[in-house]
Amino acid sequence: MDVLDIESGQHLIEIIEKNRTSVFTQFYSSYFQKLLLASDKYVKDVFVTEEIVQDIFLKIWENPYHISEVKSIKSYLYKSVINASINYVNRQKNIELHHLKLVAEFSDEYVRDLDDENEMIVLLHSEIERLPVQCRKVFKLSRFEHLKYKEIASQLGISEKTVENHIGNALKILRERFMNDENLNRKGKGYLLLVNIFLY
Repeated sequence: MDVLDIESGQHLIEIIEKNRTSVFTQFYSSYFQKLLLASDKYVKDVFVTEEIVQDIFLKIWENPYHISEVKSIKSYLYKSVINASINYVNRQKNIELHHLKLVAEFSDEYVRDLDDENEMIVLLHSEIERLPVQCRKVFKLSRFEHLKYKEIASQLGISEKTVENHIGNALKILRERFMNDENLNRKGKGYLLLVNIFLY
């Protein structure tokens, strides 16, 4: 069974029963970063989010039969990670009980939208890492650290015009990558979110 065919708990149990470690690892990798982003919305600590996500997968590997009735493994993973994240925050900060109830009742549509959004964020970061080295540095300082062109120029020892050129080049490359991808365009809301935040 290919990693793309793993949709239900029973599918995943078959993988584990056959000890297909490489397929399970691929499955884990395909969700890992997206689930980190889901957890980080609540936990705000990358080391804790990694532990939470890894723990969910470890429990599945060690005792897969508790997911035998799960029809959507994607929904199960997101719900498990988010509930575990809120439980962690609840222990740390005493979050009100109605927050727990709210998450327990979110819909499959919410999970799909969240997955699409996280998938795009992961893809965007991947594409940013493919930019030329100096162009990547300038773009990250602008979009992630919110520095002004003058501040970037001073930090990197280049002119403001060079900063402007690097930003323009980065935006051109990223826009072409996203706007020419039919699969991304079909995702709608997540795509528009990325365009508004990063590409303008």
